[in-house]
Amino acid sequence: MQTTTVDVPTGDGVADAYLVRPDGDGPFPAVLVFMDAFGLRPRLAEMAATIAARGYVVLVPNLFHRSGRAPLTDLSGLADERRRAELFQQLGPMMARLTPDVVARDTAAYLDFLAAQPQVAAGRAAITGYCMGGMNALRAIEAHPDRLAAAAAFHAGRVVTDAPDSPHLGVAAVTGELYFGHADQDPSMTAEQIATLERALDAAGVRYRSEVYPGARHGYTQADTPMYDEQATERHWAALFDLLDRTFRR
Repeated sequence: MQTTTVDVPTGDGVADAYLVRPDGDGPFPAVLVFMDAFGLRPRLAEMAATIAARGYVVLVPNLFHRSGRAPLTDLSGLADERRRAELFQQLGPMMARLTPDVVARDTAAYLDFLAAQPQVAAGRAAITGYCMGGMNALRAIEAHPDRLAAAAAFHAGRVVTDAPDSPHLGVAAVTGELYFGHADQDPSMTAEQIATLERALDAAGVRYRSEVYPGARHGYTQADTPMYDEQATERHWAALFDLLDRTFRR
């Protein structure tokens, strides 16, 4: 496998990103990975490599590229739960800049970059996202149903809000399949909000699975944080590869 840092041109500058290619000539299906708020770091490169090892070309872009290249914050205290509030004070404005329009435009650029890679198979890609990346992965497939065949969101927050552009309100645009792996201890995605999401998906006739991971906290896949849950993470891998392998009939 080959992991490199690449620069992806977008309409608003250049996004630094991890690109992970499997061994062999391919062609391989493409998978976009949308980061959590803590950004590009070794844990995300490791997760991308796990996906690539199954025979996918994986791109993990720095969604905060308008604020600079990663890392954009000091992550030395990431394992200290007491410092989360301090980190999110710095990250909050960057997260707020990821409006639906920005996510749609950037996603098009990321998909264009992937499609231009010689090892990437023709056809639609898939996307998976974590925490805020899960919410934005849903926005991405809503904006580009013709280019994304499937989306997975793990411990995604703020998928259901009171805002007129809440992500759950756009699911009727989705033509592919969705998977949601919710943390059952997640104040940003409560049981009531999960039920609202599922009602919207049912009403729109979207193919999906929505599952709650018992005992898991928001961020359960991130091994470099206190939220990590090994059992929930293994369940997430099984669900993700089931979705990807079925989507690409492998």
